[in-house]
Amino acid sequence: MSTSAARSRSRALTVTIGVALAVGALITAFPFFWMLLTSVKPQRESIDFPPSILPQDPTLEWYVRLFTELDFARYLGNTLIVVLFGFVGLLLMAMAGYAFAKFDFRGRRWMFFLVLATMMIPVQVTMIPTYLILNGMKLTNTLVGIALPTLVTGFSIFLFRQFMSTIPTEMLEAARIDGAGEFRIFFRIVLPMSGPILAVQVVLTFIGGWNSFLWPLIIASDQKLYTLSVGLALLNQQLAVNPSLQMAAASVMVVPILLVFVIFQRYVIQGFALSGLK
Repeated sequence: MSTSAARSRSRALTVTIGVALAVGALITAFPFFWMLLTSVKPQRESIDFPPSILPQDPTLEWYVRLFTELDFARYLGNTLIVVLFGFVGLLLMAMAGYAFAKFDFRGRRWMFFLVLATMMIPVQVTMIPTYLILNGMKLTNTLVGIALPTLVTGFSIFLFRQFMSTIPTEMLEAARIDGAGEFRIFFRIVLPMSGPILAVQVVLTFIGGWNSFLWPLIIASDQKLYTLSVGLALLNQQLAVNPSLQMAAASVMVVPILLVFVIFQRYVIQGFALSGLK
């Protein structure tokens, strides 16, 4: 086979693969675009048959109604508070990962084994004991009670430990010789060098707090403490047929997660690669 023929076949194969990937991407993304387009349709358009893809008379009425009549502003505030609690836990998990990676203390291996063992226990198994503990502490039906169980996770400590093990110990020893304390070393050297894994954890923490549904539903009996996902489920029960309003609420849930992932995507991939995960 001549070189030109091989080159033409390779180019044709590349074009075919590209077209197949583009078609697959469009099929995958179509429900997302359908959600966004339906959220700006008047109700009469959203229930038309056959349905139209593009709105004929677009409106933001349903987004306004969510935040003015259906208490979604309160749900959004509750969700952001839960996410902020998660970011506090992020700092604690980074400290724990740093300790497991760079300090040699008695019982370190067994303690790290216990951290890994928590990853094997389903969350549903621990919900009843967690509820009883928080009820004894008078934290049920509070935002603190909603956020506290998700403050620290074994998987995140494991990720931090894996990444921080790659930080040169000699650099830390040099900082100690120069008189730097452990907290200064952690905040001035370790954290800045851990940017990729911090980005991974920011995304995972945001998604976990933003999508929290089952635990807030269990721990909170007051509707004013519901998160966005619980509010969305409640909305679907309250309304008979209004696809536009439901799609607007779903968009409020989905779009921020996509924006966070797009912003941190490069760091997420880099963080997983450097932490040794595939």
